[in-house]
Amino acid sequence: MDVNLVLRSTRVITPEGTRPASIAVSGGTIAAVLAYDAEVPAGARLEDVGDDVVLPGLVDTHVHVNDPGRTEWEGFWTATRAAAAGGITTLLDMPLNSLPPTTTVDNLRVKQEVARSKAHVDVGFWGGALPDNVKDLRPLHDAGVFGFKCFLSPSGVEEFPELDQEQLATSLAEISGFGGLMIVHAEDPHHLAAAPQRSGGAYADFLASRPRDAENTAIENLINQARRLDARVHVLHLSSSDALAPIAAARAEGVKITVESCPHFLTLTAEEIPDGATEFKCCPPIREAVNQDALWQGLADGTIDCIVSDHSPSTADLKTPDFASAWGGISSLQLGLPAIWTEARRRGHTLEDVVRWMSEGPARLAGLTRKGAIEAGRDADFAVLAPDATFTVDPAELQHRNRITAYAGRTLSGVVTSTWLRGERIADHGTLAEPSGRLLERNN
Repeated sequence: MDVNLVLRSTRVITPEGTRPASIAVSGGTIAAVLAYDAEVPAGARLEDVGDDVVLPGLVDTHVHVNDPGRTEWEGFWTATRAAAAGGITTLLDMPLNSLPPTTTVDNLRVKQEVARSKAHVDVGFWGGALPDNVKDLRPLHDAGVFGFKCFLSPSGVEEFPELDQEQLATSLAEISGFGGLMIVHAEDPHHLAAAPQRSGGAYADFLASRPRDAENTAIENLINQARRLDARVHVLHLSSSDALAPIAAARAEGVKITVESCPHFLTLTAEEIPDGATEFKCCPPIREAVNQDALWQGLADGTIDCIVSDHSPSTADLKTPDFASAWGGISSLQLGLPAIWTEARRRGHTLEDVVRWMSEGPARLAGLTRKGAIEAGRDADFAVLAPDATFTVDPAELQHRNRITAYAGRTLSGVVTSTWLRGERIADHGTLAEPSGRLLERNN
């Protein structure tokens, strides 16, 4: 065992719990998790982070990088820098908001080529399921995408149309035929069309335009399709807590369904959003505090599998004060860990819980068997966190291309002091190294 690095801390979060440990790294892989005072092998350098907590690098499976085509919104260079600064070592890019979208193998290759030299963290790709690309799904799967995203209501960009129920069934049947995964933006278009639509800056009007019933009905329909086709499905960015009981019941009867939520649904509430503050706009929307409490219960009881960012940035001019016309998306890639840790700790949860939700869970969803845990044989990906340190969010200090954030001015707990990718430090107290991320394909 040719160990080149030993990372030592009084608090290392492993699958067996948190303990003092020395992590031996060889060739970018965790060789062993040793006793805290283990002898450092000859030729290895020791990095002792004291009482800071060593977590497995976070895995964010829901990121809109928008590159190529809409790089004024974000881009691989800035998105992956923000990820590294926030303790994220692996992200999966969503297939839309880039031009071209990831809906054919040729389009995937275009996106991979753009990302290759810009990735500060490891990057994988979701494919897209559209009404007219069923023939492209298996080739995309064979080319290494991690699964397929679809919308059940309009996506907001014309090049990525939604699926109706018949088209969903057709795509699901194709994907389940080769053992793939469908990830779903679940809002029912009929409920959205029937909801009151008012322009202006009142958040209450926007919230009324995206009712819980739209999510609930879409998820019920998805459960029925997954049950009938024995398909594997994943609900994206769950906002409505009403859907938790049907999801749990479906899972108990053997339906292959998983679900995620996002930091903004778990840390922000409708009651606190000022009128005109469209940096808080996302679809589905941020709901009331009582709904948030139920989402946290869903995390605690295991109904919600993971927390991911749904980082969906835009330029400032698209965030008009009118909730009806403003771009819907929240930028939080760099801030997800401290935002969730601040609220999780307040609610009595531990950093081990946060690791389960933000590293282990997303890695399992995507089948990233080398990510998500600190144990021998995994990639030596780490986030080092000072959990008791606090900071106030200053948008000017973010790595996002457009520094618009719903968290501006908030004081959060948990400072990421360094981030490590395959045993190399890629972020150190806010200073970023040159890109060293790899492009990932399913099962590698």
